[in-house]
Amino acid sequence: MTAPAPAHTSRAAQVLSRPLSINGLTVSNRIVMAPMTRAFSPGGVPGADVASYYSRRAAAGVGLIVTEGTYVGHDSAGQSDSIPRFHGEEQLAGWAKVAEAVHAAGGKIVPQLWHIGMVRQAGQPPYADAPAVGPSGLRLDGSAGSGKEMTQDDLDDVIDAFVEAAVAAERIGFDGVELHGAHGYLLDQFLWAGTNRRTDAYGGDLVARTKFATEIVAAVREAVSASFPIIFRYSQWKQEAYDARLAETPEELEALLAPLAAAGVDAFHASTRRYWLPEFEGSDLNLAGWTKKLTGKPTITVGSVGLDGDFLRGFAGEGAPLKSVDDLLDRLEGGEFDLVAVGRALLQDPEWAAKVLAGRTGELKAYDAAALGSLS
Repeated sequence: MTAPAPAHTSRAAQVLSRPLSINGLTVSNRIVMAPMTRAFSPGGVPGADVASYYSRRAAAGVGLIVTEGTYVGHDSAGQSDSIPRFHGEEQLAGWAKVAEAVHAAGGKIVPQLWHIGMVRQAGQPPYADAPAVGPSGLRLDGSAGSGKEMTQDDLDDVIDAFVEAAVAAERIGFDGVELHGAHGYLLDQFLWAGTNRRTDAYGGDLVARTKFATEIVAAVREAVSASFPIIFRYSQWKQEAYDARLAETPEELEALLAPLAAAGVDAFHASTRRYWLPEFEGSDLNLAGWTKKLTGKPTITVGSVGLDGDFLRGFAGEGAPLKSVDDLLDRLEGGEFDLVAVGRALLQDPEWAAKVLAGRTGELKAYDAAALGSLS
C-alpha cells in the first residue's frame, strides 16, 4: 500500500508525483514536456544550448521529455536547416549529449521522429531539390502544387528512415521514441481521407488508411529492443483544417487505433487544442480518455495545459493568461488519462513543474510569445 502523503504535500504533488511504467520504462511522475519546434539547431545539429534547454526542465521535475520534432533521414522529410535532424554523424552526436544531459538531471527523454510530407514547400533546405511527397500528392487544402504521390519504393524508403532513426535513438541512449502521426504531417496524411485518395492497399476505408503507419510501427518494433517504448502521437485536427476529424464516433476511433496498438504502440499521445473539451457527444471523456478506454494503453493528454488561450495563436505571437490545473488534476486522479504534456507554459517557465508540484502556483508565469525568441 502506498504511504499517505505528508500533510504539507500539495494536491498537485499527490496526483502528479506518481511513477508510471510504459513498457518497462519507469517515468518518475506524470508531467511530460510536449514537443515544440524551436529551430535553434543550425545544420540540423542540436548544440549545448539545446542540451541545456531540455536538461533544465528535467532538473525542475519534468518526468518525461518529448523533444521537438526531428527530421528522419529522408530528403523530403523537412524544410528547414535550423530544425534538428535525427540522422547524420554530427547530428546524432549532438543528440547523444542531449540525452546524457537530461539523464544527469534525473529525467527521461524520447525524440519525436518526424516527416512533414506534403506540408513541404519546394526549394527549401536541407535538400532543396527534394519534392513534397504524400499518399496522393495532395496538400491539406486539397491542392496538388508540386507534390508527388508516393510509390512503393518511396513508402519503403520512409519506413526505413523511421527504423534507422529509432535504432539510432536506442543506440545513443534515448529512453524510447515518439512517432509523429498528427497535425497533418505525413503519417496523418495517410490516416485522413482528405489527403489519402489512394486506391491501392494504403487507401480506402479507415482501417486501410492505417496501413502505412502500422507498417512503420511494426518495423520499428521489430528493429528495437522489446522493452524500448514506442509512443504514437495523433490528432483529429490538422493545420489549416482545424475541424478535420479522423473519427466521428468511438467505434471509428477504435477502428483507427486498434491496428496501431496491435503493431506495437506502447502509449498514445492524443493531441488536442484544448484538453478539457469532450471528444464525442454523450461523454465528458477527451481524446486521450477515449484512447485509453478503447485500447487499454497508457495515454498522454495535451492542449493548453496551465494556460487559457489557443496554442496556435500563442505560437503566432499572442500571449496567454494562466489557467488553473484543478480540473486537470481531477481528471488525472480519476484515471481518464495517465500523463499530461505541457507545452507553452513549460516553454515560458523552465521551473513550471517544480512550482506546480510544490503548490507554488502564485509564482507561475503567464505565457509571453517573446519566449519563442530564445532557448531559455
